[in-house]
Amino acid sequence: MLDLKLIRDDPDLVRAGLRKRQADPGLVDRALDADRKRRELVQEVERLRAEQNRVSAEIPKLGGEAKQARIVEMRDVAARIKALEPDLKAAEDSLTAVLMLFPNLPHESVPGGDASANVVVRTWGSPPAFSFKPRDHVELGVQLRILDIERGVKVAGSRFFYLRGAGVLLEQALIRFALDKLLGEGFTPMQTPFLVRPDVMIGAYGGAEIDVQQVYRIEGEELVLIGTSEQSLAGLYKDEALDEKLLPLRLAGISWCFRREAGSYGKDTRGVFRVHQFDKVEMFSFTAPEASWDEHAFLLGLEEALLRQLGLHYRVVLLAGADASTPSAKTYDVETWMPGRGGFAETTSCSNCTDFQSRRLGIRVRRPGGTVYAHTLNGTAIATPRAWIAVLENCQQADGSVRIPDALVPYMNGMKEIRP
Repeated sequence: MLDLKLIRDDPDLVRAGLRKRQADPGLVDRALDADRKRRELVQEVERLRAEQNRVSAEIPKLGGEAKQARIVEMRDVAARIKALEPDLKAAEDSLTAVLMLFPNLPHESVPGGDASANVVVRTWGSPPAFSFKPRDHVELGVQLRILDIERGVKVAGSRFFYLRGAGVLLEQALIRFALDKLLGEGFTPMQTPFLVRPDVMIGAYGGAEIDVQQVYRIEGEELVLIGTSEQSLAGLYKDEALDEKLLPLRLAGISWCFRREAGSYGKDTRGVFRVHQFDKVEMFSFTAPEASWDEHAFLLGLEEALLRQLGLHYRVVLLAGADASTPSAKTYDVETWMPGRGGFAETTSCSNCTDFQSRRLGIRVRRPGGTVYAHTLNGTAIATPRAWIAVLENCQQADGSVRIPDALVPYMNGMKEIRP
């Protein structure tokens, strides 16, 4: 949620930010109009309450008919206040409803436009040089008997699959590899709920209601399945004030993630690049407002370090305003080279959500002079199966086997290759 004071004080700045996101700049006028109506009602209620207090203070000093007249007057004022209360509540709800529609404003360095305006910031490494035609992860997985999509579809439907044998070991190795890296950087590991209340999801995800294109709802329950542990971690300190001395709070969320992907029909249909259920290690930070941009660079640096240790060719891409998620002020995607696709594909991302989520979830930082809203940041350490795909395809060998990156061998029970 945006700061209402910012919308009042600098509406042109907010309109410009909305245009960068290809969002409706008319939201500003709607918010200002709703705010004006609410403030008028607040002023009238406050005027009547002041009058009520004045009359109430005069009554004990009076007697006879004058006292009775004041009592009648006080009752009339009280009735007028009571009559205005539903209007005030409706005006407050109307303003909140409009404010919930605003996305976060993009940082000044973020380009405007859709994905076509994304900017490649840097590239590391180079694609592997194969002396043979490389296979994609589906061919490799089937040949190595570690991936079974056909039976996954039979049991659960499209975009589900089974991993088996060394495929499971590779996935778990990636998770432990990422987790150990974060533990070494002082992160606290967190096993999060896989289900959250809708208000927590909306507070973390943005918008005014649940995104039914992405989110699974539990029928008959006020619960939804998380699409990332970012959502359950964002709600961890809902309606609380954090001690500034404890910041930054760095958490490593370990969870399954569930996404309907209802809007992705026909997209990434081959293999397991885009699925309904996957494992993830997520970095999440609560910081003081002044520290969030340094934290953003820190989290991005960790993502890159993990890919470099795996020896994977990647590039860092700054997302344009309309391509970033609703809560994000600035997002970098880290895209890894995928030989099976013959190009780069997103494997991790890193976002600074500034105070957008904390305003919606009521998360503050205690300071000697009062409280301020915390800043929240998130970044993917490892998400499978995309990291799994990248390792499989980049480390394949001519005979169809797959070499295990040195960084993962200790987590693979010493296994250095996956063979049929």
